[in-house]
Amino acid sequence: MNTLFLAVVVVQVLAALTIIGLVLLQHGKGADMGAAFGSGASGSLFGATGSSNFLSKSTAVAAAVFFVSTLGLAFIGNHHVSQTGGVMENVQAPAAASVPSSAPAAPAAPAEVAKPGDSSNQIPK
Repeated sequence: MNTLFLAVVVVQVLAALTIIGLVLLQHGKGADMGAAFGSGASGSLFGATGSSNFLSKSTAVAAAVFFVSTLGLAFIGNHHVSQTGGVMENVQAPAAASVPSSAPAAPAAPAEVAKPGDSSNQIPK
C-alpha cells in the first residue's frame, strides 16, 4: 500500500507542476486588448486562436489528473485497517514489574534443615 501511495503522490506533484507551467504560458483575456489597438496579430506557434485552445485543454487535462490523484490519496488515506480498541491495549507490561494482587501472598514453607546423617541432602563432591 505504501508503494501505491508514493506513486499517486508523484503523479499529483507532476500534475501540479504541469498546471503551474501551463497557466504561466497562457496569456490572460486582457492581453489581446493591445491587438485591437494596432499592435498586430499575436505571433505564436499555434496561430492566433489555436494557442489558447491547446493550452486551455491541456490545462484542463492536467487539472483532471490532479483532482483524480487527490481523490485517490483521500481514499488511500482513509482506507486503513481499523482497530477495535485503544492504542495502549496492545502494549504488554514488563515481566519484572508485575501488578501486586489485593490478597496477601501465602507464606513460603520453611526450608528443611539437613541432618548430619542424611546423605540425600548433601552436595556431591
